[in-house]
Amino acid sequence: MKKVLAITTLVLIVLISCKKATTTEPVQITPSPPKEAEIAEPAGNQCYAWNSKGSVIELSFNVNSHQEVNGKLTYNLVGKDKNEGTLIGNMKGDTLIGDYTFMSEGVSSVREVAFLQNEGTLIEGYGDVVQANDKVSFKDKTKLKFDQKNTLTRVDCKVE
Repeated sequence: MKKVLAITTLVLIVLISCKKATTTEPVQITPSPPKEAEIAEPAGNQCYAWNSKGSVIELSFNVNSHQEVNGKLTYNLVGKDKNEGTLIGNMKGDTLIGDYTFMSEGVSSVREVAFLQNEGTLIEGYGDVVQANDKVSFKDKTKLKFDQKNTLTRVDCKVE
């Protein structure tokens, strides 16, 4: 019995002495100072128009605090049917990208549009397009061209 007790004690001593002492030092996490929040104020109603030789483009929209755009867009170009509809999209930096849903010749269509905001004006963007799911979209938004011949200038909004 003494041998069993001596062997058990010896085994316990060996096991206890072999166990590594683990001390965990508290990890210090230094929080970064909070970044200044960029709070985008709602821009309210904005209205723009372009007139040239009887052709008119009119755009009125509202931008909310999440940079979401909601408005109306009308193209009344000489020699073409008048298109009038809604614009729903987003401001991405200085560029408005949205879906223009309009009626033309009794048919409802959806076309992606882009406008570059520049010193109180909007310049319409053009580029290669693809049609999928009953919508015409830009093939590559990074390759859009903004032609200043169709520059919409800021105007007073009409009260409806």
